[in-house]
Amino acid sequence: MYKLLLCWRYLRTRYIALASIVSVTLGVATMIVVNSVMDGFAHEMQGRMNDVLSDIIITSRSMEGMGNPEWHMKEIRKVVGDQVVGMTPTAQMPAALGYHFRGQYFTRQVTVIGIDPESYSSVSKFGYYLQHPEHREKLDFQLKEKGYDVMDHQAEDMRKVQPREQMANAGWGHRRANAEFEKRIALQAPIEPQEEPEADNNSPFQTASPVQEETFDPATEQFTGTILGISLCSHRTVDGSDVFQLLPGDDVEIHFPTSGRPPEFRSSKLTITDFYESKMAQYDMQYVFIPLHEFQQMRGMVDPQSGIRYVNAIQIKLVEGADLNAVRDKLREHFQLHLYDVSTWRDMEGPLLAAVQTETLVLNVLLFLIIAVAGFGILAIFFMIVVEKTRDIGILKSLGASSEGVMGIFLTYGFSLGIVGAGLGIIGGLLFVKYINEIADLLGRVTGTPVFDPAVYYLYKIPTIVEPFTVGWIALGAMLIAVLASVMPAIRAARMHPVQALRFE
Repeated sequence: MYKLLLCWRYLRTRYIALASIVSVTLGVATMIVVNSVMDGFAHEMQGRMNDVLSDIIITSRSMEGMGNPEWHMKEIRKVVGDQVVGMTPTAQMPAALGYHFRGQYFTRQVTVIGIDPESYSSVSKFGYYLQHPEHREKLDFQLKEKGYDVMDHQAEDMRKVQPREQMANAGWGHRRANAEFEKRIALQAPIEPQEEPEADNNSPFQTASPVQEETFDPATEQFTGTILGISLCSHRTVDGSDVFQLLPGDDVEIHFPTSGRPPEFRSSKLTITDFYESKMAQYDMQYVFIPLHEFQQMRGMVDPQSGIRYVNAIQIKLVEGADLNAVRDKLREHFQLHLYDVSTWRDMEGPLLAAVQTETLVLNVLLFLIIAVAGFGILAIFFMIVVEKTRDIGILKSLGASSEGVMGIFLTYGFSLGIVGAGLGIIGGLLFVKYINEIADLLGRVTGTPVFDPAVYYLYKIPTIVEPFTVGWIALGAMLIAVLASVMPAIRAARMHPVQALRFE
């Protein structure tokens, strides 16, 4: 009992103990905040990756693709049919995207993906990331009259969202206005007369009169519809507002290689019918989606004799809680690996996920050193207490206290510092995580610089996830360091002889 009373007295009366508690508290709170933010970003990133890539992807190792996707999907159902929720064939190719803006021609490197509008949303949340409500319900790659989102529908707090005022003009109204403008420009341009070839009445071959070609009217017609990643033709300013170079209703060009032997270089015009915003820069700045059947026709992925169509991949959505690795391994056993690559979405994004895990591990090690520094502080403080309390230790031993009892005083004291510091750190860290966005806004107003810049992260708030297991091991680690730091001073105090301790008193 006397050990607890002494520990309680030291905790109440010694300011040096308060310094140790503050060190442990700051270390624990910092680790909780950092891990919560990192887990939040990782969860957000992984969720969006899975939404784009689906669960399992079977990819052809040949650029020409795999023929007869219907047969492949039947084989997949034979092997893992009870685990499958949806499947869809896709095809993709590297391409260059070109468009005119204010008299200049811009070119972007993109990946064009051909998707089946009927089945693609069954394996991903593709529809949720589109900007027109009708496309979110049912995708048809048709330009809409109006109704494109002016406010980001993914934002949880609309008060923090900057309106996209340019999107109010998107659709057929914007297209008709552009067509009228181009028509006026064409009428103002001088028309150069063309010389008619002289007719040769004596020639046995008579030149037929030119056939009037059907003219394309952009005011009433569109090219093949396409959905562009929103960052391909827009950028976000410091205040979080989006500035668009193109809108749904504008036309773009893609330049791409065909799948023939040897490949040929072709171009095709497309009409933007919507934007795709996954809030992942690597997707929003790269992907261009078009209807699969149009993709196959443009790239020559249709056998002219048999009519068999080719695709590059088949994406599979599994039931909730399915073992992705087990399903992947079954499909790998069924399909020839020299022709197909069978991967989970984690396999395909393995380097990025590994980089995030490594970064989290390094941060934890570095931040845990803060608590370790607090442990060395406790070690130094306890050695000072042993020297300062030499007489008290001698008196306790002369009154019958055992060496184990004296050691227990210091170990209990160290444990008390650890548990109080860890407890306060948990409370402070969880409160900080709960109000982290409000704190970030306050710091931004004070410093004049946004702490969490939406132009960089394309998110309107800092994502956080509190894992109880993580909080538990951080607290236990802090208490363990505090106890270990008190071991050596406790041993020194326990070995002290009462006569030597009281010799000069």
